[in-house]
Amino acid sequence: MSHSSSPLKVTSKSGNPLNGRISVPGDKSISHRSLMFGALAVGKTTIAGLLESEDVIGTAKAMNAVGAKCKKHDDGTWSVDGVGLGSLLEPEAPIDFGNAGTGVRLAMGIFATHPIAVTMVGDASLSGRPMGRVLNPLRETGAEVIARRGDRLPASIRGSETPIPFTYRVPMASAQVKSAVLLAGLNTPGTTTVIEPVATRDHTEKMLVGFGADLTVELNEAGERVITLQGQPTLKPQHVTVPGDPSSAAFPIVAALITPGSDVTVEGVLLNEQRTGLITTLLEMGADITIENERESGGEAIGDIRAKYSQLKGVTVPAERAPSMIDEYPVLSVAAAFAQGDTVMLGLEELRVKESDRLAAVARGLEANGIPCVEGDDTLTVTGGASNIGGGTVVTHLDHRIAMSFLVLGLASHRPVSVDDAAPIATSFPSFSPLMRGMGAALQEDQGTQE
Repeated sequence: MSHSSSPLKVTSKSGNPLNGRISVPGDKSISHRSLMFGALAVGKTTIAGLLESEDVIGTAKAMNAVGAKCKKHDDGTWSVDGVGLGSLLEPEAPIDFGNAGTGVRLAMGIFATHPIAVTMVGDASLSGRPMGRVLNPLRETGAEVIARRGDRLPASIRGSETPIPFTYRVPMASAQVKSAVLLAGLNTPGTTTVIEPVATRDHTEKMLVGFGADLTVELNEAGERVITLQGQPTLKPQHVTVPGDPSSAAFPIVAALITPGSDVTVEGVLLNEQRTGLITTLLEMGADITIENERESGGEAIGDIRAKYSQLKGVTVPAERAPSMIDEYPVLSVAAAFAQGDTVMLGLEELRVKESDRLAAVARGLEANGIPCVEGDDTLTVTGGASNIGGGTVVTHLDHRIAMSFLVLGLASHRPVSVDDAAPIATSFPSFSPLMRGMGAALQEDQGTQE
C-alpha cells in the first residue's frame, strides 16, 4: 500500500470486553533477517510464519533485486534460494524500501561490502528519517555513499572492492546500527568487532550463528558486550520458524488490561529477554499477566501470554530498559493513561528518530484526548485517571505504532478516539483490525474522510 493514497480514518470506541485466543503475525525483526541471511547463504532456506507485511515483502523484493529468489508457496511457507556471500548482483533499478527502517538499514550493511552499486529509496516517512548513524560506520569499510543532506534517502552505496575490517563502539543503543555493522563484516576479510555498552535485541547474533557464522559474544571488564565476527564464512541454509512478534502482541495485551471484563491469550509469542521490557513493566504496574506453555524454537524462547483486565498503578520505567521495549512506549503510554498516578518513562531519545518523532507524536495524541502528560527531551510522564478521556483525533504522521496505540486507547475511553490515517498499520500488522474486531473491539472506518 502506498502511503500517498487517500488516508484511512478509523475510530475506536468502548463498550465490549475483549476475549479470545489469538495469534499475532510473525516477528518482524526475525522475518527481515530470515530473508537476508537466506539470500547470503548457499542453497535453499525455508521459512514458516514469515510476517507478510509491507515492510517484510519489501525486503523480499530487495533480495530478489540482488540475485536471490524469495517466493511464497501454496502451503504458506517461503523459500529463499541464496546466492552466497560475495555473489550479489547489481540491481537494475533503485530498490524501494517503502516505510521499512529495519529493512533499509540492514541492507545498507550488506551492500557496503559487496562490489555493487545500489540506490535505495523509500516513502515520505522513511525519506525523512536520518541514516547517518548507520552510514557513518559503513563508510569506514571503504564504501562510497551519496545521500541527501542529513544522510537521508534516496541514498546510493557503492560497495568496497576490498572492504576493511574495523572495531566499532555503538554510541547509542540501537540494534539496527549494530546489525548493519555486523552484516558489513560478513563479507569483510578479517575480524569485525562491535562493542555494545547497552545490550539491545540480539536476533542478528543468534541467527548468524545458526546460519554458520563464526561469531562470539563476551563481556569486557566494563560490562559491555563485545561481539566478534570472523569475515567471509560460508553461510548454510536453514529452516526458520518465525515466532509471534512481541511488538504486535503488545496491542491486544494492553487492550485487554485496560478494557473491563477482558481476558485475552496471545499464542506463540517470542520471549527473548531483549524484547520483554513491556511485560516486565506491565507486571510492575500490577497487570494480571501470565506466561503459559513456555517452550523453545530455533534457539528462541516462546510462550502464550494471557492478559486480563487489571487495575494498574503508575511506575518509573528506567532508562536501561528502553532497548528491550523501544517500540512499545506508545502503547505503554496508553496503559499509563488508565493507571493510578504518574508513569515516568526515561531514556527515550531513540523515539525521536523512529517512523515519526514518536515521543512528540505520543504526547500530542495524549493531549488531544484529555490525558495529562509532560514531554521532556528524552522523557515522558503520563498522569493516569483523567475523568473524561477521548474525543480527539490523533495525527499519526504515517506511523503504524502511533495508529494502533491510539485505536487501543479508544477501546477503554469515555469518548471515541480517531486516528487520521490507519493505512500505515499494514507495514507491520496487516491483520490488526480484523483480529481486534474478532475479539469484540469496536473499530469503524470513516469512509467519508477519504478523498
